[in-house]
Amino acid sequence: MDYIVVDSGKRCEMIDITDKIEEVIEKNGWIDGILVLNSMHTTGGLTVNESYDPDVQVDLLNALEAMVPKIHYRHMEGNSDSHLKTAITGTDITLIIHGGKLVLGRWQGVYFCEFDGPRRNRKVTYKYVGQK
Repeated sequence: MDYIVVDSGKRCEMIDITDKIEEVIEKNGWIDGILVLNSMHTTGGLTVNESYDPDVQVDLLNALEAMVPKIHYRHMEGNSDSHLKTAITGTDITLIIHGGKLVLGRWQGVYFCEFDGPRRNRKVTYKYVGQK
């Protein structure tokens, strides 16, 4: 098991980590199997979504903000909305690797969803199961 490091620059943003994942696959020589990714943070999730039009990420973040506004919560740190948004997106995804390539749809990308930034050194762990 190892991890990818992600830095964020805004309180809420979707950071495309597809290239980082592809670099890991190539570096390790993985051919056919599955790759499980897990965010190590309660205020940062993972998702697969459209990577072609950046307006999709803006729309998703705006919709999450509308569903989970920053109101008065009991949690003293003031980031309960971030925890709730992470619960909605989830913290793990499973991806397929075939022929040494990440299997995604034409417009899909893998995103780390930052909900409590800006932050440095966010960690996304990964575990590969398959043929090398």
